[in-house]
Amino acid sequence: MSVLSNVSKYWWCQIIGWGGLTLVSLFFKLTYDSDHFSEQFVFKILDFLIIGILLSHAMREMIISLKVLQKPFDRQIYFFVIITISFAIGLAFFQLFSWKYFDLLDKKELKAPFTRLMFGAVFNAAVILLVWNLIYFMYHYVEKNRTEQIDKLRMKALIKELELKTIKSHINPHFIFNSLNSIRALVDENPGRARTAITELSNILRSSMQAEKLETVPLEKELAIVKDYLALEQMRFEERLRINFDIDEDTLDQPIPPMMLQTLVENAIKHGISKQVNGGEIKITSDFVGNHHEIIIRNTGRLNGHRNADGFGLQSTQNRLSLMYGDKASFQINDIDYNAVEAKLIMPIES
Repeated sequence: MSVLSNVSKYWWCQIIGWGGLTLVSLFFKLTYDSDHFSEQFVFKILDFLIIGILLSHAMREMIISLKVLQKPFDRQIYFFVIITISFAIGLAFFQLFSWKYFDLLDKKELKAPFTRLMFGAVFNAAVILLVWNLIYFMYHYVEKNRTEQIDKLRMKALIKELELKTIKSHINPHFIFNSLNSIRALVDENPGRARTAITELSNILRSSMQAEKLETVPLEKELAIVKDYLALEQMRFEERLRINFDIDEDTLDQPIPPMMLQTLVENAIKHGISKQVNGGEIKITSDFVGNHHEIIIRNTGRLNGHRNADGFGLQSTQNRLSLMYGDKASFQINDIDYNAVEAKLIMPIES
């Protein structure tokens, strides 16, 4: 029982499918050609069970090695047709020479031209292999759609979690209290700056509330929120916080997950700048590198081996990129130079 439980679904389908086809073929042979049934019984078993399973498995290996299922839909059809015809021709040659060798051809077939026999054998083999390929393709097509639906549901759940945790943790009470205290100090001293600070705080809170509704936002919009956030933090850190932007204007319309950049910048201040006696610098770079959109957040400080210091922020960044872009995107955070940390986002370019 334990041996059977280790057999994969693929091999069960192979055994049941080809076994069923063998039984049907033997039934018709017994019904309409019982005189030659005993002669062809063993050959039919070998023909459908061994040759069928081995040949279809070889087709599967070729489909996997050529990455057919990862190609555009029209290219998938092209490859499936070519592979089916190629293997059908090979199977037809094998069957004809086997039938001739074991003297299984009747008198009518022996008198027929080889090309006619070959065409019939290729046609029959192509029909069987085409059905196999269609079943294989449809299974993976349905499985892919099901996986995509699950990923979308996971993404929605993650965005909801992000919204709640962003409001509760990342746009945290300490940040709000610090900002309000700074604004209160400015009310008499600099009323204009106090009004601007209130607007900046309002923009950040509004964006965090809208994070659930949007999968992506233009980089330009996300940068505006980051600038509001940094402006508020600069009221607290004053000259201890230095800010530098190096943004390629062509990247401003590129979509990125909402609040992702803001989360990483807040992480840089919380675990980098705030722990430096003399403060430090945050530099945000956005550019096209090769075929990707690259965003770098560099801040003064050291990881000191604590890559998960802000577990939710770093983990949610990695999870969101993986769900949205798969292996086309990546996130890295490392110590660089003597006293600097670099967080790098690499995402596909959207046209």
